Amino acid sequence: MLGPALARYLARHNIHYGWAMAAVTFLVMLSTAGAMGSAGVLIKPLETEFGWSNAEISMALAIRLCLFGLLGPFAASFMNHFGVRQVVSTALILILAGIAASFYMTELWHLVALWGVVLGVGTGMTALVLGATIATRWFDMRRGLVVGLMTASNATGQLVFQPLLASLTETIGWRSALTLVIVVLTAAFALVLLFMQDRPSDLGLAPYGGKQVVPAPARAQNFGALLMAPIRALGDAAKTNTFWVLFATFFVCGFSTNGLIQTHWVSICGDVGIAAVGAASFLALIGLFDLIGTVGSGWLSDRYDNRWLLFWFYGLRGLSLMFLPFSGFNIYTLSLFAVFYGLDWVATVPPTVKLAAERFGPERAALVFGWIFAGHQLGAASAAFLAGASRTSLETYTPALLAAGALCVVAALLVLTIGRRQPSGLAAQPA
Repeated sequence: MLGPALARYLARHNIHYGWAMAAVTFLVMLSTAGAMGSAGVLIKPLETEFGWSNAEISMALAIRLCLFGLLGPFAASFMNHFGVRQVVSTALILILAGIAASFYMTELWHLVALWGVVLGVGTGMTALVLGATIATRWFDMRRGLVVGLMTASNATGQLVFQPLLASLTETIGWRSALTLVIVVLTAAFALVLLFMQDRPSDLGLAPYGGKQVVPAPARAQNFGALLMAPIRALGDAAKTNTFWVLFATFFVCGFSTNGLIQTHWVSICGDVGIAAVGAASFLALIGLFDLIGTVGSGWLSDRYDNRWLLFWFYGLRGLSLMFLPFSGFNIYTLSLFAVFYGLDWVATVPPTVKLAAERFGPERAALVFGWIFAGHQLGAASAAFLAGASRTSLETYTPALLAAGALCVVAALLVLTIGRRQPSGLAAQPA
């Protein structure tokens, strides 16, 4: 492991090792996001090769999204107990195994087991909770900016990989296209083994911007206590109005992004005659502007009232989704949608993480955010399944798009019910 040597080298150049951790985590989340995003280009090829319906394939992808979110709180607990490096390494092995095994699937239950369960568990342990954990452990200053970068890597990776994978799928087949994802994941695995550290104190460092070395908290003595830590955090957080507002609005966030647009975008565009490569190219444009918007959101979240940021982000996203079905789907309106919607794709994450850290304290922030993120993925799973069912039964995605837009408007209003900042800890207003 080369982490200590790199830390000494960076220290000689006045660079905190936290930035190296942020870079490695960025690349890990980018690669695992590519695995998540690749599912969007599989729907049509799997329908053609195996005769499975959109609704059946969407069911498997919905299970993946559910597990992706529900593993978050426990992933945070596992990272606290076993260490970040061990948990992330295990997760990457699971994802690699799931993708490689899917090359040989022939039955629908194979898809459910591999792309639903195995990839759901693997990606769930490297989701946004990983970025939140690194940001809260390694940074006292610039935490919002780091969360923005991590969030951007996760969302942008899911979108930017799609045009290339769509092109490769059309020319050489979906199995060969997924080989690219395996190569990228293998490179990320090597970086984790070489450079990832658990805490700043492992290198004798204070967090970036901090004054004192923070020792690692005592670990749970048994596995039962380890599993109960997220449950206890949920029990305490659930007594507050703030938690339920963040959970509900993040449900809407997942419904209106990962579950709907990321999963079904290629099919939405296919219904109006746009080829998969062209549709995925618009997703890449969304991903490019998401990078700008999410990093900008992180910068803003360090400076402005995060409640009002969320109000504008949800409201503007809702308007863009309600505009889409009536846009005509020409190159000009789709480009406008991609820019406008892309700037807001997951700009909601940095303010949500900041609010969770402020209201529930830095020690429990990752666990509580894990449950909030579970709401995000339950929303994503709901949209993935319901949109597929809508397309199968009604032969249109319009109801799903309008419903997502309306929910975003409701979320924009709901977030304003959170009171002004209170002292850290679980002393937020009771539900």
